[in-house]
Amino acid sequence: MDITKFKSKNFWIPGLISLVLLIALATLPFYSSGYIVVLLTAILMYILITVSWTIFSGPTGYISLAPAAFFGVGVYTSALAGNMLPLPLVICVAGLASFCLALLVGALTLRLKGIYFAIFTFGLVLLIQRFLLWLEMTVMHTRGRFVVLVDDNVIFYIMLAIFVVTLLTAYFIRRSKFGLALQSIGEDEEAAAHRGINVTLLKVLAFAISAIFMGAAGAIMATKWTYIDPYIAFAPLLSFMPVLMALFGGMGQFYGPILGAAIFAYLQEFLKTEFSLQYMLIFGVVLIAVILFLPKGLTGIIQWAIQKWRKGGSAEQHAGT
Repeated sequence: MDITKFKSKNFWIPGLISLVLLIALATLPFYSSGYIVVLLTAILMYILITVSWTIFSGPTGYISLAPAAFFGVGVYTSALAGNMLPLPLVICVAGLASFCLALLVGALTLRLKGIYFAIFTFGLVLLIQRFLLWLEMTVMHTRGRFVVLVDDNVIFYIMLAIFVVTLLTAYFIRRSKFGLALQSIGEDEEAAAHRGINVTLLKVLAFAISAIFMGAAGAIMATKWTYIDPYIAFAPLLSFMPVLMALFGGMGQFYGPILGAAIFAYLQEFLKTEFSLQYMLIFGVVLIAVILFLPKGLTGIIQWAIQKWRKGGSAEQHAGT
């Protein structure tokens, strides 16, 4: 009976906290300044991309450096189709385009392992960026495009909706047989293949699913910018940020990448504002410190604190008896 109550608490308390946070975020534009809305939109974008990245890279152990490619596809989809289609349809088209690109790239490259896959995915970002730049400059005799602007509150609510869908997708994949198969690939890919798991198909599918939300995020974020070009849309830094944010938070727990992305994104915005000339140096020092002293990320500290608290509580109970 006590065990049932404990499991019930473990299920309902995180759900209740999540619901309260979601309500607080949904009502935020009614009582906060425009700057807070813009800041939280950026933070939600980074969380969304980081969680999307962990859908594939977390359980499989494959380090993908392609987020900027899928995000950029979403940005350019919004720039090209923003005048012709309603915004929700543009976002769906961007997600589908990113899914198709990831499906093609995954089918071609997910037989590669380790550093080779990471290098190829980062090369994909640079390849698309340079090709679009050549196409615009040589064929179209222009560079970049103007984007249809959207109200900041509308962008915030759409980003929040995509964020919720991303979290639910990541959560259910993690708890499904599909997620269990992905974890077995990460633990021992050859053993998983010997047990009858179609490892290539599962990797390609997970890779493509993760790209959907990156493309959708790019499509809605593009509406914040008056002008975009290949350097803005396919910024290489965006491929590394999800990796660093996930490592900072820790990938051992579901909430780790969310926590890491939220804190990391806020820290980036704060340093950009307060230390515009030195922020990259400070950022680098913080990253090195995290890698050296927090190998399990923030979730490692949280788990350690919980264990200490439980040991302290059990010691007090034994002392009382």
